[in-house]
Formats: sequence, structure tokens, C-alpha cells
Amino acid sequence: MRYDFAPLEGLTDSIYRRLHRKYFPGVDRYFTPFFSPTVHRALTPREARELPPADSIDFSIVPQLLTKVPEDFLWMAGVCRDRGYAEVNLNIGCPSGTVTAKGKGAGMLRDLDSLDSFLYAVFSSAPLPVSIKTRIGFESAEEFSKILHIYNRYPLKELIIHPRVRKEFYNGPVDMESFRYALQESKAHVCYNGSLRTKSEISVFSAEFPSADGIMLGRALVADPGLLTPGGTTADKLENFHGELLEEYTREFGGTRNAMFRLKENWHYWLCKFEGAEKLGKRLRKATDVEEYKSVTCEIFHNLPMREDIVPDWD
Repeated sequence: MRYDFAPLEGLTDSIYRRLHRKYFPGVDRYFTPFFSPTVHRALTPREARELPPADSIDFSIVPQLLTKVPEDFLWMAGVCRDRGYAEVNLNIGCPSGTVTAKGKGAGMLRDLDSLDSFLYAVFSSAPLPVSIKTRIGFESAEEFSKILHIYNRYPLKELIIHPRVRKEFYNGPVDMESFRYALQESKAHVCYNGSLRTKSEISVFSAEFPSADGIMLGRALVADPGLLTPGGTTADKLENFHGELLEEYTREFGGTRNAMFRLKENWHYWLCKFEGAEKLGKRLRKATDVEEYKSVTCEIFHNLPMREDIVPDWD
């Protein structure tokens, strides 16, 4: 089974990916947070940093693109090709209201004729293999058979399925019957994404769906960075990972204060790995002084026992 790291905007940037790979090996491919190409046909400095030449990275990266305009997609796919990447991923899964209101992400599932036209234009000229990350519908899972019928018209590199509809965001039960249907009917290889959190849950899924080509993990890997690493997430490794992230973000942002606030986003997920973290977690969230922040994080790493599995409380 292949394991992919799903992108989380504002968390899994290029610094995070490189250091995660250093401290917690086991991920086969890292997907970037989405790029939104525009008619200006130029990468911003931040985008250029997030898309370094592929041969400068010693692990596999898949750039993810978010757009409803075929020409913009094809231009950005060409940039990825020129930088040495072997594949691009089209995001048809993002449920954010600001994204779907523009007809992007999961918003593309509201108009299947337009989706079909978009894919026809893309696959007629794509300079790289294209995979798709999708939901099973916008309003209802009953939409999925028509959606999959459209996908089956095109030579997808892979279909990554989050078996929820847009309005469910990331909450509630996943629709495993729709995923099972995809395994049976999809002409493309199929990867699963959605709500697997522990090694035991991954094992149960793998036993039930051995024909799935891969598993994509997002929030679970942020919360438990060593989920796929022999030996798991230890306090020592997580402390070293955190410390190097703080150093690199301090250089990136020009100061420790902004670096601290970036890392607080990670602590939103990490705290569920520590028993009895409520009191220190509250102090951590309130900290505005970097020295206080460092003091609290040191107490967490050295005084709180770690759970073997995560107990999600991030919703």
C-alpha cells in the first residue's frame, strides 16, 4: 500500500515537508497545498519557493492545482513539467465556501457539463500525467455515478477519493459504499482519503480494501507525524522537529513571533497526542511572548506522557 501526505494549507509548506521527511520517514509522496494559477502567467516569489526544482528534493512531491480555467491549468502544468515534476494533481475536493463559490474545488461538481468540458480541454493538451482528488458529490452521494462516468472518459493517472459530499466538509461518517463502487467501476487507479487516524484503522482499511492503490492521510499525519514511521512519534523526535521548524520559520518570517504563531497551528493538532494537555494547551494558546511559548512547549514535551494513538479534538 502506498501512503501519501495530503496538503493542509498554512501547515504543510516546503519547510514542513522537508523536515517531516527528515524526522519521520515513511510517506511515499507529499502533495503540495494547491496553486491557483491566473492569467498573469507568473509565479509569485512564495510560489517559486514552494515549487523548487524537483531534482533538488530527495523525495517525491506532487504539485496540486486549483482552477476552473483549462488554459490556466495547462500553463501551470507546463511550469511543473519544466521544473522536473512527473505529475500534477487537480483539486476537485476542496469544500471551502470561498473556493466553491467561484466554481473551483468541489464547486466544479455542481455543473457536470462544465466539468466534462474542462477535463476534455485539459487531457487534450496536458504536458504531464494528471491525477484528480475528488469528493463524491456536491449535495448528495447519488451524484457520484454520473461524476465517475465523466472521470472514466479520461486517462487519469489516479483518482483520489474523499467519500463525502461538499456540504459535509470533514465531518460525519465517510461513505464507504461509494468508495467500494469506485473500486469496482473506476478505470483509473484509486486512492482513499478520509478520516483514517491510527495504525489500527489503517490496517483494518487495508484488509477490507486490498485493491486500493494507496491511502492519503492529512490531519492524522499532522497530529501524529510518526504515524507511518517505525517507532512512531516520540516526544524527543517531536521536540526536535518542532525546534527545527521554529528555527527555519524564524529565518523565513524574519522573527520568532510570526514563527511562533505559525507553529501554534501545528499545536492545534499535536496536543491530542499528549495526556492531560488541557491546562498547558490553554497557556500555549494564550502565549504572546516567545519565551513563555518556549517554556510551555518544553513542559509539554518533558512532563506530559504521550498517547500511543491520537484522540482527535480538532473539529
